[in-house]
Amino acid sequence: MGSNETDQNKQSIAHFVALETAIANGEELLVKELLGNHAMPDIEKSYLVDLAKLSNKRSITELIENIPLKE
Repeated sequence: MGSNETDQNKQSIAHFVALETAIANGEELLVKELLGNHAMPDIEKSYLVDLAKLSNKRSITELIENIPLKE
């Protein structure tokens, strides 16, 4: 694995953690910004939907539910 791949993996993990934190804190605007319009794998999307449901913020849950799936 090259250095560039390692950096991308670290950046991807940091982005996902930031997204988790924003969801848990109910920060809708930040969640929207972090999600962008990027597709994500079903397992990640399902996890984030479950996390959003725990925070009881329907608007955040809907944002995540509308994310396209990565094929």
